[in-house]
Amino acid sequence: MSFYVGFDPTAPSLHFGNLVQLILVRHLQAAGHRPYLLVGGATGLIGDPKQAAERVLNPTELVATWVERIRDQVTRYVSFEGENGATIVNNFDWTSEMTPIDFLRDIGKHFSVNRMLARDVVRNRLETGISYTEFSYVLLQSMDFLHLYRAHGVTMQTGGSDQWGNLTAGVDLIRRAAGGHAYALATPLLTKADGTKFGKTEGGSIWLDPQLTSPYAFHQFFLGAEDSMVGTYLRVFSHRSREEIEELERRTAEAPHLRLAHHALADDVTDLVHGENERRAAVAAADALFGKGSLRDLPAGTLQAVAKELNASAVPTVEGLPVAGALHAAGVVPSVSAGRRAIAEGGAYVNNAKVTDAEAALTAEDVLPGGYVVVRRGKRTVGALSVGV
Repeated sequence: MSFYVGFDPTAPSLHFGNLVQLILVRHLQAAGHRPYLLVGGATGLIGDPKQAAERVLNPTELVATWVERIRDQVTRYVSFEGENGATIVNNFDWTSEMTPIDFLRDIGKHFSVNRMLARDVVRNRLETGISYTEFSYVLLQSMDFLHLYRAHGVTMQTGGSDQWGNLTAGVDLIRRAAGGHAYALATPLLTKADGTKFGKTEGGSIWLDPQLTSPYAFHQFFLGAEDSMVGTYLRVFSHRSREEIEELERRTAEAPHLRLAHHALADDVTDLVHGENERRAAVAAADALFGKGSLRDLPAGTLQAVAKELNASAVPTVEGLPVAGALHAAGVVPSVSAGRRAIAEGGAYVNNAKVTDAEAALTAEDVLPGGYVVVRRGKRTVGALSVGV
């Protein structure tokens, strides 16, 4: 069987929620089916209708750039070898060649306006307004399915459950326009514990592009995953067997402070997206940050990611800056006097070195590669300074 999944370039990168479909593609390909990965150079110019408001249309040149970035991303999750090797397609290739008259006659005539108005996203937007552009998105996505069915024998489309209306519209178009049979496979949306989904517009997006979400931040996100969701995430993203996951859950329940399931999740997902080397660097950075390794041994890029996650405070120089003042500037103590107390109590550190002199000051030698100084109060309260910014 040949199947496809589509990704619209409405942002410069895929996000964590897209991983569900990419992993499903891997499973289906491993079972002998042939995947087509569609990057929506045409549909990305419009965007699937949002529930609350009209999308802002991105410039054509920008979308074309995003198409190439996302094309590169999806190639890492599939095999292009063998009888069921993957194929990447761009719907701009066939959509751009169609005239408006052809589109209306060959595609539009198969769609009932009544049914389109009944779609949840359209019905919810009727009072506030929805443009014909977004209203017509379902026709474009359905046309993709029809084209792939005719050109490549694709008979199934996969997607998240929020795409169910688009998926079934494509199935129906194939039946009406080509007299064929096709299928839709929807997966539950990946959500947080409160039921909200991960995505590009819900805030706090976890991008697959390391330039947008560093491997360190990526690993830390999953390490801090909500306890109630870790088992679910492991079942979706980990290569581990059911028995291994259940054992991890049992051991985590017995010793929650060890967070064994969280560590397994963070390691597995980071390996999948960024590779083992980046995962090891992320783990080393986390260990060094809390005194279990040397910060100076970390690459400048990793230190930069750490500093970003710590919301490093910019300072022009550290020469002569009292350590107590550095603790305050980095936000780990509420005042300079509190910084002095932390030093006196033996709980102040600069780059993991304990500071015992309340009047001590930083020097140029304290600056780590990339221009950062990491300060810590106690075991867990960490901050950073970005020098010379």
